[in-house]
Amino acid sequence: MKRILLSCLLILFIYTLKAQDTHLNDVVNTLKERISLAGYAQVGYTYDDAGEKASNTFDIKRVIFMARGKITDKWSCYFMYSFANTGKILEAYTEYQFLPQLTARIGQFKTMYTIENPMSPCFVELINCYSQAVNYLAGINGSDPLYGSNSGRDMGILIYGDLFKKKLSYNFAVMNGQGINLKDKNNQKDIVGSLMVHPLDWLSVGGSFIKGKGCAVAASSINPDIAAGDSYTRNRWSAGATIQTKPVSLRTEYLAGKDGHIKSDGYYATASIHVLPKFDIVASYDYFNKDKAQDYKQNNYVAGVQWWFYPKCRLQAQYTYCDPHKGDSSNLLQAQLQVRF
Repeated sequence: MKRILLSCLLILFIYTLKAQDTHLNDVVNTLKERISLAGYAQVGYTYDDAGEKASNTFDIKRVIFMARGKITDKWSCYFMYSFANTGKILEAYTEYQFLPQLTARIGQFKTMYTIENPMSPCFVELINCYSQAVNYLAGINGSDPLYGSNSGRDMGILIYGDLFKKKLSYNFAVMNGQGINLKDKNNQKDIVGSLMVHPLDWLSVGGSFIKGKGCAVAASSINPDIAAGDSYTRNRWSAGATIQTKPVSLRTEYLAGKDGHIKSDGYYATASIHVLPKFDIVASYDYFNKDKAQDYKQNNYVAGVQWWFYPKCRLQAQYTYCDPHKGDSSNLLQAQLQVRF
């Protein structure tokens, strides 16, 4: 009798383990299907002789972690965190696809202004990533003290999609205008929009705008009439085009902005020539005038190479000649290694 009882208990135990193992496998498979993880790091070396004393340093430019969760076939969420320098949440949003041509997103994400700003640093050709005008007018790197350093991101709600068999792409958003990880500090909201037309497979043409009132993060010597905490008119617009062919990739854009009564504008053209299957020659011209009345302009000329030694991984080397209208010119030499999973 004892043997029979022990045998029954053993069979029950084995069955329970198998059931738990099956359930665990189901959970793991579900997570694999619904959660995708990714990340990348960009590290390198910089030599810069701007200012009174030249500097050179090894540096960590970016260490990014990304996670996307698929809640249903139409509903998802996304999270991006930066570990470099001071850790911070870059993006956190959820979105729902109502129609193939209409998706709504709410949370913190890239501002859909200019062609360059929505692009990931993983694919931008320049080690410094974006042009002077995009960095300044989109509030990316803090070059505009009024706007601050927000990585080109903000909080709000966005609708976007493709129309006419993907011949036209649109984005329309209502944003705080205050930047990342901050509540709005005035009662105004920014209206952001962009429209891109794709008449040919290799050609895209379009423009974007921001219309609103910002709350100054800090004072700026370019705009001394606006103090930290003041609300001020902050409008931007841009128009540009991209060309994507096997031998050459080209991106060019004109941007303009108005902060209070100060007008600024800029232009850039960046080309990547694919001389070998995994090797590119990169060239860029970049002009920006922070204050058109004072002629506070600078031209940057960039030349370099990049080698895609593994999918999404590359080694870059670039030289930049910086030529400001006021002040001395300078030289910038950079190398960068990018790894991504």
